[in-house]
Amino acid sequence: MVHLSDMAFPPLKNDLIIRAAFGEVVERVPVWIMRQAGRYLPEFREERKKHDFFTICQTPELACEVTLQPIRRFDLDAAIIFSDILVIPQALGMEVLMKTGIGPVFPEPLVHPADMDKLDANVDVSTKLKYVYEAITLTRQKLEGKVPLIGFSGAPYTLMGYMIEGGGSKTMSKAKKWLYTQPEASHKLLKLLTKVIIAYLIEQVAAGAQLLQVFESSAEHLGPALFEKYSLPYLEEIAAGVKQGITERGLGDVPLIVFAKGAYHSISKLSYAGYNVVGLDWTVDPNIARDFCPYSCSRQFRSMCSILPERGFDRKNDRNGSSVWSSELHCKPWSWNLS
Repeated sequence: MVHLSDMAFPPLKNDLIIRAAFGEVVERVPVWIMRQAGRYLPEFREERKKHDFFTICQTPELACEVTLQPIRRFDLDAAIIFSDILVIPQALGMEVLMKTGIGPVFPEPLVHPADMDKLDANVDVSTKLKYVYEAITLTRQKLEGKVPLIGFSGAPYTLMGYMIEGGGSKTMSKAKKWLYTQPEASHKLLKLLTKVIIAYLIEQVAAGAQLLQVFESSAEHLGPALFEKYSLPYLEEIAAGVKQGITERGLGDVPLIVFAKGAYHSISKLSYAGYNVVGLDWTVDPNIARDFCPYSCSRQFRSMCSILPERGFDRKNDRNGSSVWSSELHCKPWSWNLS
């Protein structure tokens, strides 16, 4: 595989979000969108008429194209590679289908701990998920340095939830039952996912990713005690492992973002988990969150995408634009993320 150190990418013209992630005071709050390439874009809907979801994810040229679509339309400060957190369960050998009107479906979820024997515990993600890295490298070239490219992964508990529930869930009751009744098996699965995630994220950097985000989207289903037992230690291990791995491979210093949706109770602990940026969901007052984070840790505030007009936004005049947050947050190290 070709690695970042062997490639010559176009020089970066807008490093605002990278500087903010490293804690620098920036001239304005950088903006990007969580589901940046998605159904709100007519050009994306056209692609979906021609290709199913995972075909787009697994075809570097298509993933690159839909990644670039919002960058062409809006004045954003970062691109995020088009992929899905569930490529990791797929790499481990599980079948994942994307069903219209339903979302992701696992025909054969993990029901009993013995079902974990079906997983490929020795998977080589450098080859199994090669299509993601090829999409990242191609997108870095096509961006021509306009904005940085974000890579990402789901976090262990969130992936565990999908693998046990068989899809999305409003309660994660089956996955939570494992935590109470099968603690040893739960930790075994979380450790396997952590190992795979670390390798996956390092390879994304090697392919050209300039920032990384870890999505613990199901943290809202865990109270403080369960979060600190089954989520936080693995998030910490990922941050340490990725930083060590990219350093050993001479890939430079890449900022890490953690977004644990609903984990408002653990903002302070997350800020010491080894990440450069702690993501806050829209229910958290960012000014209060600042009191729980050290100044060396940047914050990323998640707002609602419905405020973004289809024509784009005017940073100076739109009351819902980033200029409002620049004023309220005094241009401290924040970024603004729409979802």
